Amino acid sequence: MAVLVKSEMVKKNFHLGKTEVPALRGVDLEIEEGEFSVLAGPSGSGKTTLLNLVGLIDSPDEGRLEFSGNDISKLGERRLNEIRKTRIGFVFQNFNLVPVLTAYENVEYPLLLLKMSARDRRVRVEKYLTRVGLWDRRRHRPSQLSGGEQQRVAIARALVKQPALVIADEPTANLDSQTTHQVIQLMSRLNDEEAVTFLIASHDPIVIAAGKKVICLRDGLIDGCDQ
Repeated sequence: MAVLVKSEMVKKNFHLGKTEVPALRGVDLEIEEGEFSVLAGPSGSGKTTLLNLVGLIDSPDEGRLEFSGNDISKLGERRLNEIRKTRIGFVFQNFNLVPVLTAYENVEYPLLLLKMSARDRRVRVEKYLTRVGLWDRRRHRPSQLSGGEQQRVAIARALVKQPALVIADEPTANLDSQTTHQVIQLMSRLNDEEAVTFLIASHDPIVIAAGKKVICLRDGLIDGCDQ
């Protein structure tokens, strides 16, 4: 399989007053197309920082980061924004649904940004809300849905633009164990059926156990506990 994301000695520091705090200390990473990878590690290990780099939300201070063979340091903001908009989907632990929009409208929103026709938008939204088992709840707003249902809507929203990569940051942190099993099984099934690459950050043992590849991050370094 082709390599979708590659990092070489990537470092990222943050500043707290006059103190420089290293978040990533030199990360080498390869994510191949179609992988279902879990980035595991305790809070403060650098997981979210690494996801932000892979998702092109932030850039490294040192090292090289490639997305689909392109060195991101050589891409302008317009091109980076285009890649984020078309090729990367995001799932967050707090769902990040728009409260005044229905499930249908939340899933449709990324397609409006892509200026897709109304007919094509409906086909896509129906497909992915059906895939996550929520077509019959399409008219419900987030407040009318359970936490698991809200996260399934968020997964449909991430997939509706048919990205190359879905990045999920602690997607089950606000869910009980039974719902966690259901959500992670759904994501794994969609990985198989849609051939979309997943990179999921979590310290939840249920999620880690479901990873087809596990990358362990500790103190800003990958510590070699891949499985």
